[in-house]
Amino acid sequence: MPVSDDEHLWVSWDEYNRDVEALALQVADSGWQFDQVLCLARGGLRPGDVLSRVFEVPLAILSTSSYRAEAGTVQGEIAISRHVSSTAGALRGRVLVVDDLADSGVTLRAVCKQLMADFPDVTEVRTAVIWAKACSTFKADYCLKYLEKSPWIHQPFEVYDGMGIAGLRGKWGR
Repeated sequence: MPVSDDEHLWVSWDEYNRDVEALALQVADSGWQFDQVLCLARGGLRPGDVLSRVFEVPLAILSTSSYRAEAGTVQGEIAISRHVSSTAGALRGRVLVVDDLADSGVTLRAVCKQLMADFPDVTEVRTAVIWAKACSTFKADYCLKYLEKSPWIHQPFEVYDGMGIAGLRGKWGR
């Protein structure tokens, strides 16, 4: 694993999993009770799944995207799905929105605004992220790590970006 510096934060699977668990504990320690977790796909899928499981509340998924170019390294225009996927029905009550990070803050701000406009049964929205960059214009309610230098975060699953099935076959010698 490369060494992290002011420009790059390299995260191993072990560190990532510990951070997700620490974020869950931070939310629990706040005492706030919520009815559903809404994870923002793709970055919030893994932490949202864990929080949904440990808090024993339904998981809903909202697809968002802004980093599509150059194997996910260049931010473009934000895209937010108009549909939420959940087996628990429409969003309602207190909703914890979970993402991996608050980078620019644009996605989290837009999602929170959309939730309050499109889901009248949602009574409260709070947000949780593993990392918040200093350059973010959005302050999450729960944040495990504040990154003053706003480095590029290299998450462990990003090895699959740009790999394609041919690269995976090559990795496994198939």
